[in-house]
Amino acid sequence: MNTAITAINAADHPIVSKEQWLAARKTLLAREKELTRLQDEIARERRTLPWVRVEKDYVFDTLQGPRCLADLFDGRGQLLVQHFMFAPGWEQGCKSCSYMADHNDGANIHLAHRDVTLLAVSRAPLADIERFRQRMGWRFNWVSSLGSDFNRDFAVSFSQDELSSGKVDYNYVRQSFPHEEAPGLSVFCRDEAGQVFHTYSRYGRGVEVMMHTYNLLELTPKGRDEDGLDYPMAWVRHHDRYEPADPVKPAATVAACCAPRD
Repeated sequence: MNTAITAINAADHPIVSKEQWLAARKTLLAREKELTRLQDEIARERRTLPWVRVEKDYVFDTLQGPRCLADLFDGRGQLLVQHFMFAPGWEQGCKSCSYMADHNDGANIHLAHRDVTLLAVSRAPLADIERFRQRMGWRFNWVSSLGSDFNRDFAVSFSQDELSSGKVDYNYVRQSFPHEEAPGLSVFCRDEAGQVFHTYSRYGRGVEVMMHTYNLLELTPKGRDEDGLDYPMAWVRHHDRYEPADPVKPAATVAACCAPRD
């Protein structure tokens, strides 16, 4: 599997004066501000989407015992669910979903102060989920939807008949999909009367909103550095399965500026 990191060659990039760089940076800043304003506009549109009342009584297996969807809010008004790819019989959770989940604990304390509970849901048995969660050192809540229609109803689990047909309903289109599980994010709201509503879901590359590491990589000259890989995210590992991240060695050895001199 190709997971190579590309080398940096300054000769492949324009080298300019500080004044020229500042002019180019200001031009890009104008474009970045356009994107920020567009993101704000789309966020406002997202908040005006109609809601769907959740009528089905989903029951989840949790460390606190069986709990319904309304219980998962933990007293807050909004619930953010990571649909984590981890099916019954799997040895471990999906590495890309794990990459997403690595960002959950840092966000959770801040989300809780904005009336949001964040947790993960998978079809794997709770014992398997808990074993993997402990291995990864995560603190966020992760519950099992095994035995309920939750994953199917929110279009992140597919039957063998669906997969055999060559097409499944995922990300709001009919398409081929290689796995029985798929990633996603769903948002729910609970009113003062205890009614639960489904307000939003996103799938596919939409889940990258949770991948803060990608946002940081996008600021660097090489970006995600995935173009030459076998597939995007081929480089990602469960965080306890990475080899040591040694620096990429330069093509030629040069003397350090602080090296002893004769």
